[in-house]
Amino acid sequence: MDNNNTTLKATPAEALRRARRHWLKGERIHLASLAAELNIGRATLFRWVGNKDLLLGEVMWSLYEPLRMQALQEIPGDGVDFVVGVYRHVNSVLLHFEPLRRFIHEDSEYALRILTSTHSTVHARTVEANSRTLRDQVQRGKIDPPLSIDSLSYFMVRLAESCLYSDIICGREPQEAELEDACTAVRVMLGGKP
Repeated sequence: MDNNNTTLKATPAEALRRARRHWLKGERIHLASLAAELNIGRATLFRWVGNKDLLLGEVMWSLYEPLRMQALQEIPGDGVDFVVGVYRHVNSVLLHFEPLRRFIHEDSEYALRILTSTHSTVHARTVEANSRTLRDQVQRGKIDPPLSIDSLSYFMVRLAESCLYSDIICGREPQEAELEDACTAVRVMLGGKP
């Protein structure tokens, strides 16, 4: 059914679904090929998704956000333990997510730009998502962090990135032990005890 372009209407959402499917299979995403697959012009696809970097950012976010939402629903408790639990769960899944590992190893520089650049969709949205979680916990009186929420969120994301992409950043294979150290650091940054 996916290859039958007459049964599915080409939409921005369908373009994202197909790009995500290609990425999960380890296939490179080419806008020209994707436009042909959707039976639309490249200009239309470009209007819908922007350039390849923006499309890949949307693909990454479409995988990250449901994972984060699931963690918010499933991790028990509140306060420091809750925030650290969500952080641990999300980053542990990402640490072992084979399509992400493959993407990073195929073209490390490009992957890091898509995932960690301050202009990246993924990085900016992850910082904002963390900020929302932290604000919620502050407003409910469950945490009183010694840092501003925006700074804390930014540091949390950069700390996770340094663990998840340590093989590319500094030549050290990513490990659960480093993620646990990052969780301890987040706990301390939140004002909790290590």
